[in-house]
Amino acid sequence: MYTIYYVKGTIWTKKGSFTNDVSISGNKLRLVSEYKDQNGKWYRKRTSLANVTTLAPISYKLEGTKSNLELNFGNNITGRYYDLGTKKEVPVTLQAKDKYVDYSIADHLITTLPLKTGYKATFPEFYYDSKTEKLITNYIIKEVKSYVYRSPKTGDHESWLVNVLEESTGALYYYVVDKAQHRLWQREMSVAGGTWEICVDEELDYQPIKNKFNKEEALAKLEKGTSVIIGTSYARDHARGGIALLNLNKAQFAPKGTIVTIIPNSPYIEEWKEVNKKIRKGKKLIEVPIDPNVQACIKTTKVYDDKGHFEFTNLMPGEYLLSTSFGYTHNYAYSYQSGTSYLMHPSGAVLSSNAVYSTASGSTGVKADIETAVTIKENGEQVKVNLKDVR
Repeated sequence: MYTIYYVKGTIWTKKGSFTNDVSISGNKLRLVSEYKDQNGKWYRKRTSLANVTTLAPISYKLEGTKSNLELNFGNNITGRYYDLGTKKEVPVTLQAKDKYVDYSIADHLITTLPLKTGYKATFPEFYYDSKTEKLITNYIIKEVKSYVYRSPKTGDHESWLVNVLEESTGALYYYVVDKAQHRLWQREMSVAGGTWEICVDEELDYQPIKNKFNKEEALAKLEKGTSVIIGTSYARDHARGGIALLNLNKAQFAPKGTIVTIIPNSPYIEEWKEVNKKIRKGKKLIEVPIDPNVQACIKTTKVYDDKGHFEFTNLMPGEYLLSTSFGYTHNYAYSYQSGTSYLMHPSGAVLSSNAVYSTASGSTGVKADIETAVTIKENGEQVKVNLKDVR
């Protein structure tokens, strides 16, 4: 799927999207392109049939919100145009003697060319417009050079940047074509008023998480069992950096009202966590968003007293992930060298010296982010757990 943006300066406005479905049967190539407006105001479906070897057009069909068009290509071009507003049908008979390709297939033609630095070519395109008699115009590849396309999902791709000029209108196009995959990553087209139409490949085929999330199974584990989890959430902040002599607050319980969450663990969640861990380590790609269905399967409760206690009920056997987050104050005492004592000879010579240490206290704000796994082995079981952050 490609997302269509109108771009002027630094402002990107999403206008819609389109998909391409390409299939081959015998010596015929079939391309179905479906366009949808961002606000649902218009829809357009184009079906092109062409010779798989030469890409010579065989037929073309347009289905839209305002009109329909059907064309058949041969020695003459025949078909019909139907206006959905006036409900009038107009027969179409055209002549186009030169060789050409259907404009719908032109984008795919560019990805099949033997592109290299300095490559040049000209190819004629057919485009039907009832308002003009000029049906065929040359598209001229003005420049091809190396380019690195940066995908937010899959990183850098060595590509070709192809600059194309539409001869009849002077419109400019830029195509970004992957050198290895021959994939069209992006197409830019100049439109009126300094605006560019930019179509971007959304890479829907990029699926780094192989396991699937089962929403129904997860909800059942949270609602259809008889087991309970009884827990205590707290932090125990020990001495840090060798300076603290005494942690004055041994256990810092999660405050009353602190939210605790639970979700059934699954192969999907484990894989999602592992994949994103590797992405964070590589520091090149954005993290993979979690399946939106996971949100509906997160159950919450609150700490109900000043001792960090919480409970979950109606759970089925299985493994669960519990998590919480809360802030607290870390109070501590520490020692520091406040001076030096000296053993002096009557002559004034220093015989020895010793550091003098004093003690002081301090405090700092700390946030506890806690996650732990809990396993329920059988229905009706009561599992006690300490949800703790020990530093």
